[in-house]
Amino acid sequence: MKRSVFTAASTLAVVAASAVSMAQAGPEAEVLHWWTSGGEAKSVAVLQQEFSANGGTWTDMPVAGGGGDAAMTALRARVLSGNAPTAVQLKGPAIQEWYEEGVLADISAVAEAEGWDKVLPASIAAHMKCEGQWCAAPVNVHRVDWLWANAEILAANDIAMPTSWDDFNAAADKLMAAGVIPLAHGGQAWQDATVFEVVALGLLGPDGFHQAFVDLDPEMLGSDKMVAVFDQMRKMRGYVDSNFPGRDWNLATSMVMNGEAAFQIMGDWAKGEFLAAGKVPGEDFLCASAPGEGFLYNVDSFAMFDVSGDDKQQGQALLAKLIVGQNFQKVFNLNKGSIPARVDVAMDDFDSCAHLSSAEMTTSSKDGSLLPSYAHGMAMRGAQSGAITDVVTAHFNSDMSSAEAVEMLVAAVENSL
Repeated sequence: MKRSVFTAASTLAVVAASAVSMAQAGPEAEVLHWWTSGGEAKSVAVLQQEFSANGGTWTDMPVAGGGGDAAMTALRARVLSGNAPTAVQLKGPAIQEWYEEGVLADISAVAEAEGWDKVLPASIAAHMKCEGQWCAAPVNVHRVDWLWANAEILAANDIAMPTSWDDFNAAADKLMAAGVIPLAHGGQAWQDATVFEVVALGLLGPDGFHQAFVDLDPEMLGSDKMVAVFDQMRKMRGYVDSNFPGRDWNLATSMVMNGEAAFQIMGDWAKGEFLAAGKVPGEDFLCASAPGEGFLYNVDSFAMFDVSGDDKQQGQALLAKLIVGQNFQKVFNLNKGSIPARVDVAMDDFDSCAHLSSAEMTTSSKDGSLLPSYAHGMAMRGAQSGAITDVVTAHFNSDMSSAEAVEMLVAAVENSL
């Protein structure tokens, strides 16, 4: 009799301990991302802290390099092994591609409870839905077509921020004559593609850009206008220093910051680097939309992968809620250099570059010149963007003529479809 009482008591104790352990576990999230540079790391830490403050346990899985390419390689290995992370930094058509593989979770319950449809622009929300259900949460809106400059260098050489590509070329020639590197650039495929699409938007115009990089229209891809884009890229190649191959984007930003180079063409994540270093916009560095009309956007977001276990699923729900929450949208974007995806976040504490970005996004949205970035995975699927970037990089790193590049561009896109 005593033995059975002891056994029962032991069993109850084990059950109680297990219940306490489960209660203590709480929401869990393993988060795969490629935010590893100064401003980016500071930004993701904001989400990690808020997640922890709400009782969650965060496991960080940062994968540096390649503008996310290395992270995608790591992700595919995890998914193939049946051990997907809870949440993954994904964007644009890549979200749809993973959904089609049947590995994304449905977070519509959170989206509906939080009223995402009421606070997110329709164009941004569309990227976050998979066949009508919410499968990802937007973090921000980055503008890609920015021109950054060292204020002191420009003042010393009596140069104003260029408003046309002819202005840019004249400024660059003047800087070269003065012994200053005109353009800070890192020789990585995605950085080459970034400069290329910014030049293309400026020279093709919003309609031409849409034809070429959203519609993949062979006539525009093979046009004389596209030849002019590659002509300008050949000039850009002459404005970078000889040590550019393999340089990370944030090191190129540091060149502008430290007075080693005058300009950089890069999305507004570069501003996060300036701000993290204590630099002041309008004083230490200058920002302006690159020459031409339109607004190229890149939206960071987290897709939620299909995972088992209440703790992980609770982690996904909490993470999604926090990501689109007003507090995180404000604090994160103040650190990251981007602007909130939500339209109802007060911009009072944001800097002058962010105010310019917000105002021009609104204008571009109204006139139809708000366009998805091809270089940053928003405009088209991986096969097509990869084919275009291969041509851009081959041209940038060789003596290939512009006409040859355009011919190769048309063929590459056709073969990728």
